[in-house]
Amino acid sequence: MHTKISDLILALSCGIITVLSFPKFNLSFFCWISLIPLLFIILEKSPKQSFLLGLLAGFSFYATLIYWIPSVPSHYGGISVGLSFIIYIIFALFLALFWAFFSFLSSIINKFYPKLVFLVIPFLWVSFEYILTHFLTGFPWGLLGYTQTKNIFFIQLASITGVYGLSFILVFFQSMFVFSMKFRKKSPFLLALTLILIIHIIGYINLKNIEPSRKSFSASVIQGNVSSDIYWDKISYDKIFSIFKQHLDLSRQGYTQGAQLIIWPEFSVPLCFSCPYGIYQEFQKSLLGFVKNTGCTLVLGTNEIKETQTNVSYYNTALCLSPNLSMTHYYKMHLVPFGEYTPYKKIFSFIEKMTHAIGDVTPGNEYTLHEFNGMKFGSPICYEIIFPDLVRKFTKKGANFLVTITNDGWYGKTSAPYQHFSIAVMRAVENRRFLLRAATTGISGIIDPYGRILSKSSLETKDILIDVITPLNRLTFYSRYGDVLPWISLTLCILFLILTLKKRRN
Repeated sequence: MHTKISDLILALSCGIITVLSFPKFNLSFFCWISLIPLLFIILEKSPKQSFLLGLLAGFSFYATLIYWIPSVPSHYGGISVGLSFIIYIIFALFLALFWAFFSFLSSIINKFYPKLVFLVIPFLWVSFEYILTHFLTGFPWGLLGYTQTKNIFFIQLASITGVYGLSFILVFFQSMFVFSMKFRKKSPFLLALTLILIIHIIGYINLKNIEPSRKSFSASVIQGNVSSDIYWDKISYDKIFSIFKQHLDLSRQGYTQGAQLIIWPEFSVPLCFSCPYGIYQEFQKSLLGFVKNTGCTLVLGTNEIKETQTNVSYYNTALCLSPNLSMTHYYKMHLVPFGEYTPYKKIFSFIEKMTHAIGDVTPGNEYTLHEFNGMKFGSPICYEIIFPDLVRKFTKKGANFLVTITNDGWYGKTSAPYQHFSIAVMRAVENRRFLLRAATTGISGIIDPYGRILSKSSLETKDILIDVITPLNRLTFYSRYGDVLPWISLTLCILFLILTLKKRRN
């Protein structure tokens, strides 16, 4: 069967319609139907044709979802607009391979298991989402489950399966619809509808208001709205001090309104507690005086250094400063590729030579927990929040609530900050923990353990958010056991591929 122009248009539109389900479009219903045309066409084509159609659909999806990528290296990295665009196209094509191989394998399995393939399809999709999370440096930005963060009843499933379970149900529903249409049987589709209804009912039953306990406390998130266009080595001392004072003034406002824990964003002020010179010492002295006089605890985004006789290491750090002047440091472990370091230097060293924007940050190696009033909390930094298993490990280690600091100023008013925020919502639900998010230019927010947004800032505004946080102890199934569903999916798909290859050989 030949590939028609209508097939190409359908594949292209599938990717674009799926993107409309994500922030900031927020047409989340589209994700319940957007893959249906793709499933119809790839199951009627040869594996090669399905691969190309899947590649087209995946490319249209990622090219639209991450349209903001080219502006970052061109604006902040000194790379030409043309080269930035080429990098963006290559990256989108690479990510599109996930859709392409999904379509390819679905087509192969369909030839030998034309009915069972519809049950395998959601497992196959989850397998590739999991591979995308971990392959090379990983980039699980556009997982389907993130489209549903406003569907509070439905997303409670994530406390058992992680975000992958939401993706599974979305694809399962569409797969059963295609099955029912193709074989003219209503029961599979009705089964899918019943399952979705049950999930929503269970989510509604489990949804609870968190009653404050004797351990509850007020916390404040500071958003200073510091532009990413500012380079600390190129502005005056007076300007830097003014930005620092602004954050300190906002912190005092938080304190006067009852906040006991105050959180500053990543890279909002040049702070380094291991740098015994210049402006760093002045800022350190002021911050030590603030926590000592107020009794507040501060969480700060800092850049720390460790020096040896032969080497200097730089760490992107979440530092917790307590009223007794003690400090704990969490060093960011999963760094941003081509932003904070160059991965696979033997292959990509040429990119380093073309831009000044790639840092030389050293990754941390420990899930360090901070302490506040006898309670523990984890502090994944910026990009790390998109990795479900990484955040889960803070909770499993004993975190009673979560804090994340980030700098999304690089992306301006594009959809990226909205997408990043929705991902943080999912981490709160997966782990049943309050999550406080401090973003340099926004979006900052305080999220409860069920994904309800208690307070939220706007983009590119100065703001201060305050709410009551209740530390929690119980581990969810996902926090305790992790990515069970993806491993089941991978195992099942490998088994079906083996059976398919065996049938093909016979």
